[in-house]
Amino acid sequence: MYSKEEAKKLKEKFWTSFGKFMTLVPNSEGQKINWINYKTGVKHIYFRMEVDNKYAYIYIEISHPDKDLRELMYEQFLTYQTVLHQELAEQWIWDPVYYDIHGKETARISMHLDEKISVFKPEDWPTLISFFKPRIIALDAFWSTAKYGFEIFK
Repeated sequence: MYSKEEAKKLKEKFWTSFGKFMTLVPNSEGQKINWINYKTGVKHIYFRMEVDNKYAYIYIEISHPDKDLRELMYEQFLTYQTVLHQELAEQWIWDPVYYDIHGKETARISMHLDEKISVFKPEDWPTLISFFKPRIIALDAFWSTAKYGFEIFK
């Protein structure tokens, strides 16, 4: 078992390693990008990656505080569902109502790693990188064309 500080440092070390690994990978438009803190350019739409001592998740989070606008944003993603799944080469889980760890209502489109894995085991890091890398790159490729359909929400 790790102290809170040790756990924080291990997570930071993983994300720093992942960031360095991804530094040489340009986005779909050939530009340098911060993959870990991906900017969609649309407020309340985020591409997130999370990992803890059991699971790894990658997801699109729609967190607009106005429920009606959040639902419209989610519906807009639904119009791009086929394109998204083609780019990802897999089906993701669609949750029109999702409560985050703080109880805040959001919408989420997500995928998780099926195997039990831990960010606290450096030997699991290659598996985590293999999970996150192709999916965040595919999300970027999807977003390079789909983002124009979300300009109304800027």
